[in-house]
Amino acid sequence: MAVRKIRVLGDEILRKACKPVPEMTPRNAQLIEDMFDTMYENNGVGLAASQVGILKQIVVIDIEDGNQYVLINPEILEEEGTQTGQEGCLSVPGKCGVVTRPNKVKVRALDEHMQEYILEGEGLLARAIVHECDHLKGQMYVDLVEGELMDAAAEEGEEEAE
Repeated sequence: MAVRKIRVLGDEILRKACKPVPEMTPRNAQLIEDMFDTMYENNGVGLAASQVGILKQIVVIDIEDGNQYVLINPEILEEEGTQTGQEGCLSVPGKCGVVTRPNKVKVRALDEHMQEYILEGEGLLARAIVHECDHLKGQMYVDLVEGELMDAAAEEGEEEAE
């Protein structure tokens, strides 16, 4: 268990595409564990491997619905509807912005045992899935912000740190 350094906006690694993960190795398993530790330590709901400097298609998500999601080599299959709301990112500390995302998504991914599964998400889970999958392509939410980036809300719970 280790908390890793989160790369912040301006770090060129955040703009690079991540590579597929061909197999689960002890190193990849440790990375997933460290990503959860890092995400929790920083009060996030999602984290992509590129955010800790590793160009692998690995995402972890926990929106406090009783599940910890691991998405390896995720592929978004379907998007439905829209939702517009404030979004933040652990790689853009202290800032948030209004972003429109799909309200429902269906994604195919591998879990931490390299077993394929389909995950359907709605609301915050859909937002987190799309946000983190964008990271794997080198894209960041700041490119989608409607209007200006704002200082993040001082009160916890008013922003969705992903």
